[in-house]
Amino acid sequence: MAKKIKISISQVQMEAELNNSNTAEKMWKILPIEKEVNRWGEEIYFSIPLRLEENNAKEIVQEGDLGFWPSGSCFCIFFGPTPISKGKEIRPASPVNIFGKMLGDAKQFSKVEDGEKIKVERVLK
Repeated sequence: MAKKIKISISQVQMEAELNNSNTAEKMWKILPIEKEVNRWGEEIYFSIPLRLEENNAKEIVQEGDLGFWPSGSCFCIFFGPTPISKGKEIRPASPVNIFGKMLGDAKQFSKVEDGEKIKVERVLK
């Protein structure tokens, strides 16, 4: 059974499902995390205490994807185009390791602003 996490920021609370990647396993081990977020277009990101190389990294991602950005050691939530996207594509600043997917409407994260607190924790069921 896939591991799930809960992401909470201000008025948005949503679960996500982790995939079976090495990145997902490493992410699971460092939870829970509480940080302040940054916005970059329709992406939320924040630094985490994890150092990993690119692993099947993607230059274009999907709405609701969770990614680890190796270049900046950041946890990323993608919910729409970024400043470097072409058209409706969702393009990170540089390739990211996809390690999970939101289980709800990721567009809800558009309500979140720079500096808000995020909490990411394991869902144990």
